[in-house]
Amino acid sequence: MARVRVLPPTDRTPGRRETDGALRLAARLPRIVLEARRVAGAVAHGIHGRRRAGPGESFWQFRPYTPGEAAARIDWRRSAHDDRLYVRQREWEAAQTVWLWIDRSASMGYVSSLAEVPKVERALVVGFALAEMLVEGGERVGHLGAMPPRASHSIVERLAEALAGHEAGLAADLPPREPLPPTNEAILVSDFLMPIGELTATVEALSARGARGHCIMVVDPVEETFPFTGQAELEDVETGTRLRVGDAGAWGADYRLRIAAHREAFAAVLTRRGWTLTVHHTDRPASEAVLRVMTLISAARGGRGPVAMAAGG
Repeated sequence: MARVRVLPPTDRTPGRRETDGALRLAARLPRIVLEARRVAGAVAHGIHGRRRAGPGESFWQFRPYTPGEAAARIDWRRSAHDDRLYVRQREWEAAQTVWLWIDRSASMGYVSSLAEVPKVERALVVGFALAEMLVEGGERVGHLGAMPPRASHSIVERLAEALAGHEAGLAADLPPREPLPPTNEAILVSDFLMPIGELTATVEALSARGARGHCIMVVDPVEETFPFTGQAELEDVETGTRLRVGDAGAWGADYRLRIAAHREAFAAVLTRRGWTLTVHHTDRPASEAVLRVMTLISAARGGRGPVAMAAGG
């Protein structure tokens, strides 16, 4: 069993280790970019595109005419074969805007012996891989507070450059509370270990005008199971607040109940706004989270997502 380690005096600056690690993240970004592209490529083999309706130029299918539509849209030749009027429906080609937000605050620097990488690295890989796939599907992708939406084929590199130069984002554990247009979509990647009131206010602000959203909760296995024993003192890496819990084994049961309750409350907030929650553990492949979110995006659009998809071999 692992034990909680009490930090020695030289390490008692709140969040110093984690913050230093985040500041050094820029040096690891090239490797993270490559990993994100690898994950995007792997997921792409498991999905296939499907057409969707909209104001494009390629003919897709006929559909019944709806009263009030312009008569010029009626296909009279097709309508002559039936007692109904039909409209030529065209393939959707207009780009939609998707806003990423990737948490790089101190708590995201945590990694246990049970995980493959720190939470922040996994968050970046998942976020970048999603951006790659969304742009390939015809979307525009931006990062809240750091980069305007772009449809660049080098979107992963552009995101990496924007975040590397956005040091202000290292202190923010939630995105700016700015309402997004109803046609926009948000993807937030974080551990969401904040008071439920702050999470509620953020989600309600972003979705106030009807924007959809998806939250990816990145979890280190230790944070969920709390497999510690012995006398312990916990420290908040962002504020320096300490809590002496005594016997960690006995206290762990209450901790796990609180974690579960927090997650359930957050899921309820998202459900009320029509958003989704994906829980991703850092001891699992990043591709699992990417595939799930891409599937949820497609489902939210009625099967007409950026790469409307189905799982495949």
